[in-house]
Amino acid sequence: MKWGTKFGAEYVNILAAMVRRHLKTPHRFVCFTDNGTGLDPRVEVRPLPEMNLPEHLPERGWQKLTVFNEKLADLEGTALFLDLDVVILSDLQPLFEYPGRFLIVHEWGFRDPVIGNSSVFRFEVGKHPDILDDFVNHLDEVRKRHRNEQAYLSHAVHAKGILEYWPEEWCISFKRHCMRPFPINYFLPPRKPENAKIVIFHGNPNPDVARDGWIGKGGLRCVRPTKWIGEEWRES
Repeated sequence: MKWGTKFGAEYVNILAAMVRRHLKTPHRFVCFTDNGTGLDPRVEVRPLPEMNLPEHLPERGWQKLTVFNEKLADLEGTALFLDLDVVILSDLQPLFEYPGRFLIVHEWGFRDPVIGNSSVFRFEVGKHPDILDDFVNHLDEVRKRHRNEQAYLSHAVHAKGILEYWPEEWCISFKRHCMRPFPINYFLPPRKPENAKIVIFHGNPNPDVARDGWIGKGGLRCVRPTKWIGEEWRES
């Protein structure tokens, strides 16, 4: 799903290429977007589902909840949602075979043990329209209880009794699990996780920035150029 100007078409095209390399089972790669310019012809482009949120709302990923429409374009069956700013390292087939009705990443280090990270989640298309309906009909109440889309989504699915989490080592955080502490980060590149399938980039840096090297504000957070990111985060 791509909206606004945060990510360019190259993020969609690279994600699609990574999926093709790591998922040999026949599949469809669909991008819901408000701007399909520059997307690879192999990407199935669909209009961004309407949500009509008030214009003053801060960006908290609420648009992602529209995948729970009762009718989602021409999709049906099992879907794996992937954020654009992830790097895929290995076979994705187990993510479709792992048992459970709704699978999500278990967020790292949160006091609330329910919350998942919605960078990678699996669901059945059209089976949970109540999640979107409840958000739309109780917008103000939901925003008081939950800071962002993934917090609301996690609790909504948990209330249905079907929330499950991926194995911990499958989907990991670049910042938490790969970046090295100061001052080692100035001398060694981030670790490449051995058993991970997907590395999730939340906040700074993004994959292309980490690939080339990055120094954060204040200078303590440094990422040396990271070869293993470039080996996977590519179109060809």
